[in-house]
Amino acid sequence: MSERQTGIQDGQKDGQEDGPQGADLTHATHWVFDLDNTLYPSSAPVMSQVDRRMTQFVARLLALPEDEAYQVQKHYWRTYGTTLNGLMANHEIDRSAFLDFVHDIDASVIDPDHTLAGRIAALPGTRLVYTNGSRRHAENILGRLGLTHLFDDIFDVEAAGFTPKPHRAGFDRFTARFDIPAAQSVFFEDSVRNLKTAHEMGFTTVLVRAKEGPRDEESAGPDEHPEHVHYAVDCLSTFLGDVRVKRS
Repeated sequence: MSERQTGIQDGQKDGQEDGPQGADLTHATHWVFDLDNTLYPSSAPVMSQVDRRMTQFVARLLALPEDEAYQVQKHYWRTYGTTLNGLMANHEIDRSAFLDFVHDIDASVIDPDHTLAGRIAALPGTRLVYTNGSRRHAENILGRLGLTHLFDDIFDVEAAGFTPKPHRAGFDRFTARFDIPAAQSVFFEDSVRNLKTAHEMGFTTVLVRAKEGPRDEESAGPDEHPEHVHYAVDCLSTFLGDVRVKRS
């Protein structure tokens, strides 16, 4: 992996403050990124496509009109962490068929981000993607963003034993798989509840907030900074462009 120091500067700011300039992450050897609404802006119509296809899948599986299926879908998401987990708990379901169907989306709605790519490439150590989606979906999105070559591996919901974030069991499988030292690791997420588990495990937590305001109760808007979040930022690329990291 490249350890170029592109975009890394020497400013410093206390971890409990909101501003991104010069965050001191010199302790970090592992960098963990959520995928959706984290590595690309939440304004991009990716998850809206996934959400719509989830509703369609639930409607067909349960023979419901789509408005009722949407309510069931959201109930499962709030209660079980993901729609898939709720379906698994309450119905007979082909998990692979679900993942293939809901992630059959148009990724051309996002563009390659060369600035972000350079700044991720500058992070020394191990870089991983941890997603509640499928590996195929992650590969599709990373390829579109031009980020595939920057990550050591992808940990998807199947690798987690279909136990999604924020459940601790999935996190434990993730850290065991890659022998991750949480105290030396940074976790980037758009989900407030997922970062709570990461914080409890000792990760440095970075919340990527939605610029246009929170999409739902799981996300956060520009002025929000939960207590379990070390850094709350409105632009991942800007944050990474200013952080301090350990130099080789």
